[in-house]
Amino acid sequence: MATTHPDRTSPPLQAPAAPAANAASARLRKPLDLLLGAGLGKLLRSVGIGQPSAPGENLLDLADALLSVRGRASGPSLAAAFFRLYESRSQDQRRRFLETIHERYPLDAQAIDKAIAQWQAKRDEASGLALHAASKSPCRRLINLLNTAPDGTQKLLWLREDLLSVPREHRSAGLLAFDRELEGAFTAWFNAGFLELRRIGWDSPAVLLERIIRYEAVHAIRGWDDLQRRVEPVDRRCYAFFHPQMPLDPLIFVEVALTREVPGAIHDVIAEERESVPVAEAKCAIFYSISNCQKGLKGIPFGNHLIKRVVGQLREELPHIETFATLSPVPGFARWLDGEDPGKAPALSDGTLRAEAARYLVTAKGRGNQPRDPVARFHLGNGARLEAIHANADLSPNGVKQSRGIMVNYLYDLDYIEANCFALAEMGTVATSKKVRALLDEGSDEESGGKRRKSAEAA
Repeated sequence: MATTHPDRTSPPLQAPAAPAANAASARLRKPLDLLLGAGLGKLLRSVGIGQPSAPGENLLDLADALLSVRGRASGPSLAAAFFRLYESRSQDQRRRFLETIHERYPLDAQAIDKAIAQWQAKRDEASGLALHAASKSPCRRLINLLNTAPDGTQKLLWLREDLLSVPREHRSAGLLAFDRELEGAFTAWFNAGFLELRRIGWDSPAVLLERIIRYEAVHAIRGWDDLQRRVEPVDRRCYAFFHPQMPLDPLIFVEVALTREVPGAIHDVIAEERESVPVAEAKCAIFYSISNCQKGLKGIPFGNHLIKRVVGQLREELPHIETFATLSPVPGFARWLDGEDPGKAPALSDGTLRAEAARYLVTAKGRGNQPRDPVARFHLGNGARLEAIHANADLSPNGVKQSRGIMVNYLYDLDYIEANCFALAEMGTVATSKKVRALLDEGSDEESGGKRRKSAEAA
C-alpha cells in the first residue's frame, strides 16, 4: 500500500471499504455545497451542476463540466473545484470515480469512422488532422484540463498515486485503462528535455532539504546532521531533476561521493567521522544512492538521463575525474539465494557469497531476458559494467535482509556504454570485469565439486 505524500492532506486509496453511513455521506456533500454557494456556483449551475443526488456523482459532474465548458478562463476554476472535491471524498468514492471515468468517456466510434472515410477519400492534410482529432481520447483531454488547476501537475501525480495504491489483483479494466492515459500524459510532460538539473546544497531551501530526508530510499538519512554530511562537504554532491511546475519538489535525486579510489563498503562513504578528500585529489565520482521521489511517476523513465546529465556536469566542472562508478545494493539477492539453497544461505563464507552474487547478477534473468535484479537492470541497461562485488559492505538491517551485506560497483566507462547497452538489449549479455568473471569461474568449480561429493556420498 502506498504511503501518503509528505505534503498531502488526504490518504491514498486502499482496498474497498464498507459503504459510508448517511451522516458521513451528508458531511461529504459539504464541499460541493460550499462551491455552489460561492462565486463559482453560478458557473457550475450554468453547466448543469446542482445539488447531487448521490455523493459519488459530484466528481463525474465536474468532469462533464470541464469537457463541456468552452471558455478558457473558467477551465482552471473548474479544475481547482474538482481537486478540492476529490480530496474531500472517501477512499471508496475516489476509487469508484477512477474506475468509472474511462468508461464514461470512450472514443467516439462514429466520428472516427467518418474521419477514416474522409481520409481514404481525400488523403490531404485537413483529413489527416481531422482523423487525429477524432481519435484523441476524451480522458486525455480531461487530464490536460485538470492540469490547468493551481498545482495541477502535482495533484494529478497524487491522483495516480491513489490509482497505483490499489493492489494489482484488484485493479479493474477501467482503472488499468485510465492509468494508461495518465502514464501517456506524464511520459510527455516529464520528458527529460523539459526537466531542470540542479545541485542541492546545505544552503538550499529548508522545505527542499526536508523532502530529501523523507525521500531517501536507499540509505536512510538520520536527521539534519546526517543530511549536512551528505551535501555540504567539498567532496560530496547531490543532484536532482525538477519539473518547472514543481520547483521545490524533486522527481529523482542522486548522491555522489568524490573519492581517491572506488570504495567497497557504504560505511566508508557515509560514516559520521571521516576526513574530506580535497577536490583536486579526487579521482572517482561514486553514485551511492538514487531515489525516486514521486510514486505517481512509476514507470516513467528518466533515471538514466539523470546519471548521464550528472556525469556530463561533473566532467565539465572537474575534468580530472577519471572514474565514474556506483556503490549499489543488490536488493533481490537474498530472496533469490534463499530460493536456490533454502536454509543454508546464512552459513555461506564471504567468498561463496560473492561468487553466488556474481552468478545471480549475470545469469538470473527476468522479463525480456534482462537482469532480474532491479538495480542491476537499471545500471546495466544504462551501459554500465559489473565491475566488483563486495561482502560485508552494507551491514545495516536492510542491507543484510535484502542483500546479505553484498554491495557492488557498476562502472560507467564512457567509451563502452553504447556497446554494453547493445549487448544486453540484443543478446542478454551482461558486461563484466575480469574480477567478476573470476568469481563466476570459482562458483562453477565449487558447484562441480559439490556435485562430485554428492555422487561419492550416494555411492
